[in-house]
Amino acid sequence: MGQEIRDSHFSEADFRRFRDRLAAETALLEAWLEAGLLDDGEPMAGCELEAWLVDDAGLPAPVNQSFLEALGDPMVVPELSTFNVELNTEPHALEPGFLDSTYRALDALWRRCEAIASGLDAHMVMIGILPTVQKSDLCLENISAMQRYRALNEQVLRMRDGAPLQLDIRAAEHLQTLHHDVMLEAATTSFQIHLKIGAERAGRAYNLSKMVSAPMVAVSANSPFLFGHDLWDETRIPLFEQAVAVGASDYSRRVTFGVRYVRESIFEVFAANRDRYPVLLPQLMDEPVEGLAHLRLHNGTIWRWNRPLVGFDDEGRPHIRIEHRVVPSGPSPQDVVANAAFYFGLLRELLDTEPDPEGRLPFEHCRENFYRAACRGLEARVRWFDGREGTVAELCEQRLIPQARGGLVRMGLAREEADHWLGIVAARVSRRRTGARWQRDWVAGHGRDFPGLVQAYRERQESGEPVHRWSA
Repeated sequence: MGQEIRDSHFSEADFRRFRDRLAAETALLEAWLEAGLLDDGEPMAGCELEAWLVDDAGLPAPVNQSFLEALGDPMVVPELSTFNVELNTEPHALEPGFLDSTYRALDALWRRCEAIASGLDAHMVMIGILPTVQKSDLCLENISAMQRYRALNEQVLRMRDGAPLQLDIRAAEHLQTLHHDVMLEAATTSFQIHLKIGAERAGRAYNLSKMVSAPMVAVSANSPFLFGHDLWDETRIPLFEQAVAVGASDYSRRVTFGVRYVRESIFEVFAANRDRYPVLLPQLMDEPVEGLAHLRLHNGTIWRWNRPLVGFDDEGRPHIRIEHRVVPSGPSPQDVVANAAFYFGLLRELLDTEPDPEGRLPFEHCRENFYRAACRGLEARVRWFDGREGTVAELCEQRLIPQARGGLVRMGLAREEADHWLGIVAARVSRRRTGARWQRDWVAGHGRDFPGLVQAYRERQESGEPVHRWSA
């Protein structure tokens, strides 16, 4: 959940004092890591699900303030636009039954949200990009009532010297347009997977999270349409990267896959935050240095597709979490939990069985795999360990899904639980039926009636069935 701030206007003195506090907190984190003071206990899992509010015609419904007031649940919070919200789950230990428990909690929360939305003549939709959203919807009149978001818009435009943001996405079709605020970001909704992990293994887990980003984005792709254009399988990736573009190089882009693997310690990422990224929101906070408040706020304005976070438990002990951000929202509660199962299982298996994954998959291939998979989905050709080549679908069927199953069993899950959730991913892959493919199949049969597409999508989502069972 994003930190709120008090102000949206800042002075040069604010930036200077913030940088001083950021430097002090970064040095303290380094000392904690070197002394082994971060929590090294059992891994924990959590997730955030971003969703849309739409009206009966399938158009964005900017009613999140009324919705949140009626719901009154701290686990559901506003997002950038007034037609988006974010659902959060309580963290679970990675133990037998945790996937089933996560699903039950998320499904129950989703149904409660849908009931509240219906009282406002609205509906909930989990989808990477809503096909009916228009540029005119993505305006400051529809920004959520939080200082954080208004300040973000002001500071991004300040860093661009007032120049508009340029959107340029090439695929079978080409979308090119200008936008004058950061609200383009509101068109991207995701399912963010969190893994708390010991500091000693955090660097390797971070690198592996980058490696598995290609298969993860391919099996979960759910964002083919934007402003009437048929673009990437997961158009959310280039859209978000361009929506807050303030860096001139790969070393300073705010939304990034990164430039290399971690070599020695996860601290390298926080050192890069301090050294390479200009402060965006210099909100000064009256908190002790041990709270790392400025470090955490600054880290929250750098949207790596895999982002390390520092959190604190109820007793105030710090820990590292990896936030895996490549997966879009939807298509169903079952689908998103299955995506989490694939990530947790595959990561665990590779952590335990691969002594040198960085040596077997060079970073440049890892990054190229990610963008190919985001563009072409399951049919993207990628290079895996030791130069092995093939489509993502072939890689998943022959190696990755069995490895993920082994990782879940290694955690102690019953084979029945592992088979159930990975069976959803396997069926999706074998039928080549991702959310992106379902949307394109529907359009192929019914034409570019995007309100009709949203209505058909919402009806199938309400069934609770995973997308591989949806009819086009």
